[in-house]
Amino acid sequence: MLPRAPSFSLNGKTALITGGGRGIGLAAAAALAQAGARVTLVARSGDELERACGLIGEEGGKSDYIALDVTDARAVSATIDERGPYDILVNCAGTNRPKPLIDVTDEDIDAIIDLNVKSVFHVSRAVAKGMLRAGIAGSIISVSSQMGHVGSPKRTVYCASKHAIEGMTKALAWELGPHGIRVNTVCPTFIETAFTASMFDAPGFRDWVTQRIALGRVGRVEEVTGAIVFLASDASTLMTGSALMLDGGWTAA
Repeated sequence: MLPRAPSFSLNGKTALITGGGRGIGLAAAAALAQAGARVTLVARSGDELERACGLIGEEGGKSDYIALDVTDARAVSATIDERGPYDILVNCAGTNRPKPLIDVTDEDIDAIIDLNVKSVFHVSRAVAKGMLRAGIAGSIISVSSQMGHVGSPKRTVYCASKHAIEGMTKALAWELGPHGIRVNTVCPTFIETAFTASMFDAPGFRDWVTQRIALGRVGRVEEVTGAIVFLASDASTLMTGSALMLDGGWTAA
């Protein structure tokens, strides 16, 4: 008898997606819903989340939302404890303020680290507690970056934040692995989103980026979300502590 192919279906699963109102977060929520999961979108703007859930519903997906500041540790803990448990977590909330080192302010540092690192810890801790209490063999996925593996000019703090996520992921994989909870990252290159639009508007920036990508182009959101569905599903049950590179070859140089 031939071995059976693993399933990518998420029917009956629940997923929490931070940064779910736009960009990669919204695309990830839509993809998980299309795979059968009931998705809960999290961001600070309730109006934005309501519109996002409406779009998911128009395609037959099941969704709801939580207007929440994920940098508020107490609010995160209380809210997820009340609304969970979840089978899947996608940490997608993030920011960047590209500047030369000597121009980076303390406020810049705090804003990037609070959202890119501390919020991932807050949300992962709260979701993991629920998984452990419920005996869920879940999947925690953090949207990291190729910049979690390399360096780049004007991205000192951003690179530091994404390297931190990679280290956190490896530690959590060992801590939660005995309970069947898998922890991985996806590491995109530059993706066409509203978040990156202003970067690509800068003269010469798109050329600088594409010259460093073996495929010669920037990425699309659906090229990230396929990997997220894979990591959320039974198709990736042997993967934990891994970084799935979606960088078009940037780090292969």
